[in-house]
Amino acid sequence: MNIHKIIVGFFLVAVSLAAASCFGGKMVSSSGGEVTGVSGRAFTEPTPYGMTMIKRGHLRMGIDKPDSLWGRPTPVKDISVEGFWMDEREVTNSQYRQFVNYVRDSILRERLADPAYGGDETYKIEEDKNGDPVTPHLNWKKPLPRKPNEDEQRAFESLYVTNPVTGEKLLDASQLNYRYEIYDYAEAAKRKYRLNPADRNLNTDITVNPNEQVWISKDTAYIDDEGKIIRQTINRQLTGPWDFLNTYIVNVYPDTTCWVNDFPNSDNEAYLRYYFSNPAYNDYPVVGVTWEQANAFCAWRTDYLLKGLGAAAKYVQRYRLPTEAEWEYAARGKDQNEFPWDNEDVASGKGCFYANFKPDNGNYTKDGNLITSRTGIYQPNSNGLYDMAGNVAEWTSTVYTEAGVEAMNDINPQLKYNAAIEDPYRLKKKSVRGGSWKDPESHIRSAWRSSEYQNQPRSYIGFRCVRSLANTTSQKSKKSKK
Repeated sequence: MNIHKIIVGFFLVAVSLAAASCFGGKMVSSSGGEVTGVSGRAFTEPTPYGMTMIKRGHLRMGIDKPDSLWGRPTPVKDISVEGFWMDEREVTNSQYRQFVNYVRDSILRERLADPAYGGDETYKIEEDKNGDPVTPHLNWKKPLPRKPNEDEQRAFESLYVTNPVTGEKLLDASQLNYRYEIYDYAEAAKRKYRLNPADRNLNTDITVNPNEQVWISKDTAYIDDEGKIIRQTINRQLTGPWDFLNTYIVNVYPDTTCWVNDFPNSDNEAYLRYYFSNPAYNDYPVVGVTWEQANAFCAWRTDYLLKGLGAAAKYVQRYRLPTEAEWEYAARGKDQNEFPWDNEDVASGKGCFYANFKPDNGNYTKDGNLITSRTGIYQPNSNGLYDMAGNVAEWTSTVYTEAGVEAMNDINPQLKYNAAIEDPYRLKKKSVRGGSWKDPESHIRSAWRSSEYQNQPRSYIGFRCVRSLANTTSQKSKKSKK
């Protein structure tokens, strides 16, 4: 083939590709004293285990038509969200039990290193390989003893209690407290908290007061002499970056009694005793977990991941609960449907239901389940997400207000408020999405909003995690739908 034809053909292909693209810019390559930018190796984020990527996009958020007994209008708003990773399935009993076991084993290792229980110092690392002191931390490489001696056996037994009536030996849930810290980057970045008073206001017409007193609010927690968790929100003068490090201590064991307390006139004893502990329920969604416990799980999951990533850890975002907007956007699927599936029916023509919910009055079993079902047994939505309708309702990070989307921004909307212990109880409501196994058809729509207090465990509320993307890329613009 003629070389001239090859060159011309290549040129035409390049032109046609440029014409087909919505981005008409060109790559710049230059040298010889010109500013070309700093090159470096880009970080390519691997797909997190059990998660799927939800690409950035637009959503008309909310219920389009009045939908209440009193005919009150429901707010609707056009919003846009950045891309993120989301768990394909709700967090299961098995996954949450790994968290519980981690907390249990960390307490056990602390005690095995304690002189009161034998004082085996190898369970704790206090210096590096060169003998220099380091921040004391647990040695997870050292296995727990298979045949414990007398002192070690006392350490094991200290984590369990025996029912005085039945003689049943049970894990002492009251001891399973997880401590974690979160640095609030957003608060620390606010101009009003700059350490240099001159940097707090860029208006040159305003005279700076060098002695201005700036107050911050931060969360802290500790365990008192009686073993009780004391949580405090303290207000103090701005002193430095440590003011934005918040400390939390959360008891992590699910409240299995929710099965009885949520349904006082039902015989749910079997779920109370076995739903979380029996391996037969491993793949079922965890319930009885408060909003606070769900956040603690996200923090632990982050810490667990970062310890194994090495240098790449600095680019990876934290696991967290989804915002209300992220949840609805992901649930509606690629075509932004009313339900996570493609039509307004809740069952196929063959009578197969698309979700686990309450199809009829008093008939929970019509969809094949009585309570929760194993995660992922129904078809996923177009985003590859399972059980975005029914099974368990899901915690979000968003504070619940009647105004809803009207009070939100139209870019990455979020309403966040970490209620202090002394705040009125009404300020501790969080938005819950998706409906559950006990809810009727109207409550499992993607736009349906409900709420629960952040410290309330329920037999019908679980959660899933999300993670912001480590990096974003430009995408081809979409044609407007008529």
